[in-house]
Amino acid sequence: MTYETSETPQNPAAHAAAPAPVRHRMRWNKVPEVTLYFWVIKVLCTTVGETAADMLNEKLGLGLTGVSLLMSVLLAAVLVWQFRTTAYRPGVYWLAVALISVVGTLISDNLTDNMGVPLTTSTTVFAIVLAVVFVVWYRRERTLSIHSIDSLGRESFYWLAVLFTFALGTAAGDLVAERMALGYWVSALLFALAIAAVGVVHFALGFDAVWSFWIAYVLTRPLGASVGDYLSQPTADGGLGLGTVVTSVLFLAVILGLVVFLSVTRKDVAERDRVTLPAG
Repeated sequence: MTYETSETPQNPAAHAAAPAPVRHRMRWNKVPEVTLYFWVIKVLCTTVGETAADMLNEKLGLGLTGVSLLMSVLLAAVLVWQFRTTAYRPGVYWLAVALISVVGTLISDNLTDNMGVPLTTSTTVFAIVLAVVFVVWYRRERTLSIHSIDSLGRESFYWLAVLFTFALGTAAGDLVAERMALGYWVSALLFALAIAAVGVVHFALGFDAVWSFWIAYVLTRPLGASVGDYLSQPTADGGLGLGTVVTSVLFLAVILGLVVFLSVTRKDVAERDRVTLPAG
């Protein structure tokens, strides 16, 4: 399923009047093409974000704040690695996404559990912050497309947006689960249907590809979290009782297999880059 297809605006004349900055452009895009592989790994990463955050909080004995600081440091290190690459590298990119999923979950959990911030408030605040990121990103670059993440500025906006989509998805998902009390698998079905609806309005009704992509990106977070909770939580609480360790390891193994496959085949690299993309 591909929502994000092109950064070419509907009004070329307007685009010509306000061209995007071209300084410091790289030769290759720094993020993968939006393919079925992209969405599958993204949902798997969101599931790991939910179960790994719970597992680390339970096993490390550092408390929610300590785990949050540790994972934030690891994320910062991986993002430095990602920014230093000159093109899309599946291993580095998806490691950053997995860690940002964990950190986004922990940010929301800290606000709710440690600071007592209501989920309605955190959801609203994250939505506003994400909207501000998008506005500033568009005013500077004249596009929110992920097909041209080829400069330091665009990549910075991209990862900032990704972080707040995870935080927003966590808070909004918890809010829906708390208010509606649907249970894990029903919640997962609800969010899957919401993503499908976005696909329908995009493909059938021509809804903007860029906004379709970002809305679906936010919705995959509570979808993955619902799946993770259903697999890991005790049967008495409506789950399958696999536990956070087994669930996290299982999903990480699948992610690793897919990332290795994509590293070899380059099936998530744009056709224009596939021949010239450097191997190192």
